[in-house]
Amino acid sequence: MRRKLLFLLSALALLLMPLAPAQAIVNGVPDDNAHPYVGEVLFYVPDEVDPRFSDPGAWFTCSATLLNETIVVTAGHCTHGVGLNGAPTTPTGGSGGNDIWVNFSEAPDFSILPPSTSFAPNNNAGRYEAWSAALNASDEWHRATSFPHPQFDPNAFFTHDMGVLRLAEPVSMSQYGQLPTPGLIDTLARNHRATYTIVGYGLEKSTPHASFGGDTRRKATVSLVNIQGVFGTGKGTAVKWSGNNGRPHTGGQCFGDSGGPTFPNAAGMERIVLTVTSFGINGNCAGGGGGYRIDQPDDLAFLASFGVTP
Repeated sequence: MRRKLLFLLSALALLLMPLAPAQAIVNGVPDDNAHPYVGEVLFYVPDEVDPRFSDPGAWFTCSATLLNETIVVTAGHCTHGVGLNGAPTTPTGGSGGNDIWVNFSEAPDFSILPPSTSFAPNNNAGRYEAWSAALNASDEWHRATSFPHPQFDPNAFFTHDMGVLRLAEPVSMSQYGQLPTPGLIDTLARNHRATYTIVGYGLEKSTPHASFGGDTRRKATVSLVNIQGVFGTGKGTAVKWSGNNGRPHTGGQCFGDSGGPTFPNAAGMERIVLTVTSFGINGNCAGGGGGYRIDQPDDLAFLASFGVTP
């Protein structure tokens, strides 16, 4: 994975414990319930490493969008390798894990989770049991099964960085996110003055030695920088969104925003998910970010297999 050039924008929840409601999206503003169908994802990967523990197992957060009562779209790297009742899924392709939960509150309650320090360094299994039990008992955290794009490759994540969550129980809302028609971004890109809204629960700021905010749904306005893809992959993979450079840009993506949506600021299109947040250009969330396009035939076909169409 090209970590020196692309930074995955998922975040280690364990590094933020204990948690308190704070901010998300670099230099954004509170969402104020404008996008109630955007939620925060918390998931467990059994074969990732938490340096505070002597045995493997790590927890991460992402953002996601509810498309109907049971189907959620997010980034592929937020769904690959998710545990299945605590057991690894990577030996069988990394799909089908159920150690993943979604919360659609503006500020999800993480206080139900005992601090990781209560279990470190040699009881990671105990932490998993305690956290999964608390999440399962909560009315706000909804358990799901995770499915990365069939062509998702963790060593080249940006080429197919989309995933689907299927909720175990339906979540009813008055409205949901919507899918784009094929190639919609190519059409919208002709208007160079157009702006877009990104939404997520990520950090407000990240430095080499500290992290700020996170775990509250926020939004920001960005512009489309280019649609040419990354690392020579060409159109149809990732696009680049502007960073927090001032007008008309009011913010940018950061760690924890992975999987979160980008919507057009155009009448009648405000709920259409154009991209899911995929990567950042640098480690301090200041250089803009990449969004994986979900308006391509393979992505729409994958979503259609779950009964969701534009």
